Amino acid sequence: MATISAPATAPAPGEDCEQLHKAFSGWGTNEGSIISILAHRTASQRRLIREVYSQTYGEDLLKSLDKELTRDFEKAVLTWTLVPAERDASLAGEAIKRWGPANRVLIEIACTRSPEEQLAARRAYHDRFKRSLEEDVAAHTSDHFRKLLVPLISAFRYDGPEVNMTLAKSEAKILHEKIAEKAYSDDEVIRILSSRSKAQLFATLNHYNNEFGNPINKDLKSDPKDEFLSALRAVVKCITAPEIYFEKVIRLAINKMGTEEGALTRVITTRAEVDLKVIKEQYYKRNSVQLEHAIAKDTRGDYEDFLLALLGGPDA
Repeated sequence: MATISAPATAPAPGEDCEQLHKAFSGWGTNEGSIISILAHRTASQRRLIREVYSQTYGEDLLKSLDKELTRDFEKAVLTWTLVPAERDASLAGEAIKRWGPANRVLIEIACTRSPEEQLAARRAYHDRFKRSLEEDVAAHTSDHFRKLLVPLISAFRYDGPEVNMTLAKSEAKILHEKIAEKAYSDDEVIRILSSRSKAQLFATLNHYNNEFGNPINKDLKSDPKDEFLSALRAVVKCITAPEIYFEKVIRLAINKMGTEEGALTRVITTRAEVDLKVIKEQYYKRNSVQLEHAIAKDTRGDYEDFLLALLGGPDA
């Protein structure tokens, strides 16, 4: 389901470091060389490249990239070069710094990563910012969102396939009652969505649909302008159908008056090693346009080339 094309036998990290260092030398930067290396290395390979680069040249590769690159291309390369836990910590820090009710980055991290990946991101956040992620979320979000986001980002969900159908029926009823009462931030709603395993939630939400006649997200659209209801729908979609959620993020980013590069970069860089192939298929199904063509139409230059390389296009 990943899209990046890494060579079956990659060059030694030292060779990649030498080529990257050459790309930074002389008059101008060889952006093509940077793309040809970093866009075609896995997370573990990128980690080794950074370690060897620092040992060989006495500088973090990220600092060298930061000095040589600019704008959207720089942001995409730096975000990609980070290993996943560091990347999530960085994205969470940016989201908290610029937090607003429409921000969904923390929900993405909390609901589309495995329990171990989420725990690793929290550790990386602590290492980077010398504070806990929970502490900063609590300090920078408003009351309703704090009540939702802190349990989500601090959860360590069970990740197995077991399902308790009696519990699923009981909790589907609880969710329906609270939503009918418009008690959207009720403790029980938050507890169920933030603590149950994905398999258990699938069963609960399927029963909700079958028993009460509507998918839960349809019942959470009573006020389309309510950002808390939108956040709850994002939680459900991220857990149950992340490919549909991320397709929409990309579609909205591209269809805006002027591409929203931050959202586009975030999705491509965080999903290229996970499920971007499925997201691409969903994009085509929804829009009858290949994602590569849509990105090529709305981006330019090295930024475009880098995104297309991560998408695994014919020229990658």
